[in-house]
Amino acid sequence: MAQQAEKQTTGETTSKRIARHAGVLSAQLRQLGTALFPPAASKGLRSFTSGEAARILGVSDGYLRQLSLDGQGPIPTIGTGGRRSYRLAQINEMRNYLADVRPRETLTFKQGRQHDDKLQVIAVTNFKGGSAKTTTSLYLAQYLALQGIRVLAIDLDPQASLSAMFGYQPEFDIAENETLYGAIRYDEHRRPMSEVVRKTYFDGIDLVPGNLELMEFEHHTPRAMIERNTRGHDLFFRRVASAIDQVGNEYDVVVIDCPPQLGYLTLGALNAATAMLITVHPQMVDVASMNQFLLMTSELITVVEEAGGRLDHDFIRYVVTRHDPNDVPETQIVALLRNLFGSDVLKSTAWKSTAVANAGLTKQSLYELDRSSVGRAAYDRALESVDAVNAEILDLIKGVWGR
Repeated sequence: MAQQAEKQTTGETTSKRIARHAGVLSAQLRQLGTALFPPAASKGLRSFTSGEAARILGVSDGYLRQLSLDGQGPIPTIGTGGRRSYRLAQINEMRNYLADVRPRETLTFKQGRQHDDKLQVIAVTNFKGGSAKTTTSLYLAQYLALQGIRVLAIDLDPQASLSAMFGYQPEFDIAENETLYGAIRYDEHRRPMSEVVRKTYFDGIDLVPGNLELMEFEHHTPRAMIERNTRGHDLFFRRVASAIDQVGNEYDVVVIDCPPQLGYLTLGALNAATAMLITVHPQMVDVASMNQFLLMTSELITVVEEAGGRLDHDFIRYVVTRHDPNDVPETQIVALLRNLFGSDVLKSTAWKSTAVANAGLTKQSLYELDRSSVGRAAYDRALESVDAVNAEILDLIKGVWGR
């Protein structure tokens, strides 16, 4: 009765009410973004202390200090008390300098592709919400960039959470035909992939942003399959791979944040991928959902393979996310997964952390925050966990490259 009275009073249909709520929320989010990142509501990356830069580069802080005193390599900013700091671009410049002066350790400082190394395209996937798929994609992309690896991050989720973490509000900042859909659509408005790639504030990471426009591919693909006799690279599941191929030489690793459903976009991402990461929250309901995901994925991939697709991934790994190592039931589920899947489950797990959650409130990662802003102990524990997961993934990538 109350709902009927409210409808009669307001005169709003459900669609209009939801649209109004969306508009109010969008405006508020834009105001918050402007307040957090003035004056143009754009993000920037902090500088790194000399100690942090040394850790990223894998050298001692004393060695880095001596280089600074000798005027070798990029010159850091000198702050109060003689504290030295480096921008990420300077850290990467130092990486190149060290590779030149210490040629025997070139692969230590330049960890990206060499010569004929294969481009790695990593699809991060699961159709269960809350499995930390976007968080895993974000931290992996940023970790790889901190190692001097050229990364293309592709937001294939219409909800565009990854784009938001890189400072874009999808409904305001991403115009029509500026998502991956622009490069894989079926009509005359299709664009070169290079035109939808954006630079980010995080040196070493480029982004193909997402928004609701990506749903157009899900809607138009069935019609295109009926109306057009598509062949070869025109087949829907090859279009993502074809778009990536256009810019592949510019990157070492592509990280795709897949949608939370097994639609045409996800199948395109899996076909383009050389590796697959399946995120798992160690709760029984999530594991049961993952079982359905695996069954459906197997069936759909079989259909793609029968249509001429070839899915031969270099590695497939389960990434345990939001794990509380002190929670006995969760620990038992992790043990179950390891017993069932063996080495296909990463040895490291991404711990549940208030530090990660608090960083996300301001659309930032731990790599972007000063450790004192969320508590040093919590920050260090969370970062150690995240780094361990991503280091393991990097080792898998290096293994594909024969290192």
